[in-house]
Amino acid sequence: MGIVKIDDELHGEIRKASSVMVRSINAQAEYWIKMGMLAEANPNMSFSDIMRDQMKLADVDIRKAVGG
Repeated sequence: MGIVKIDDELHGEIRKASSVMVRSINAQAEYWIKMGMLAEANPNMSFSDIMRDQMKLADVDIRKAVGG
């Protein structure tokens, strides 16, 4: 684990987003970092495509998750 210095304004935005997304501040920052890395590594994929691939990798059955 390390310490990452970020701008105070960005920290405030992460705090607000984390409450909406029901994540801790650290989890929200980690999520955005991971998604940014995946987006840079896969520039031809949409956010939805990236999420679909990540769900498949985690063996998530969306139909079971949403009751369909």
